[in-house]
Amino acid sequence: MADTRKTVAKAALNPIAALSQWGVRSEHAYLAGFASVGISFVSWLVSRGMKDSKPQSDRWGIFIGEWAPTFFAIGIALKHEEK
Repeated sequence: MADTRKTVAKAALNPIAALSQWGVRSEHAYLAGFASVGISFVSWLVSRGMKDSKPQSDRWGIFIGEWAPTFFAIGIALKHEEK
């Protein structure tokens, strides 16, 4: 029981450890990063196809494209947690 409390307390202060304990692996974060790159491109294309203004289309692509580095960074942190 005491070990469980220590583990929970440690994970509560470390969101990467909590993700790892929930079963999220670095591969999941890397896949999410690559998927966000693809989704960014698709959202830009769809927005352009809907005759949105070019700046609006660019904003959609950039907004979703900014998720990729975050997912890759989380993947690296999870990889360190897995070791």
